[in-house]
Amino acid sequence: MVTVTNYVQKESKDGKKFFSLELSGEVEMAISQTTGKMFATVRKSFMACTFDETICKTLIGKELPGCIKKVEVDEPYEYTIPSTGETILLDYRYEYSNVEANQTVEAAVLG
Repeated sequence: MVTVTNYVQKESKDGKKFFSLELSGEVEMAISQTTGKMFATVRKSFMACTFDETICKTLIGKELPGCIKKVEVDEPYEYTIPSTGETILLDYRYEYSNVEANQTVEAAVLG
């Protein structure tokens, strides 16, 4: 399951404003590459929508079936870590999938 945790207003290349929903996956445990210690994290992704701000507000807290998946990108891109200001190169992004993490596409479609 994923949860709608926020929304943001964005602007398209042609200047039109629209909203994106922030989706958060389930809590995952990870190991720090620098300290080797465990920490809890949540994958997040944004999904464009056709809703107005009023509807976006009402969706916060709503759970949706699916998960946030790590997907490779064609070209690596720079990302600045907000808490440290460090710029790193990433070769992946996170995106919403309506298929649960432990479910096959066939099972999701056929039930």
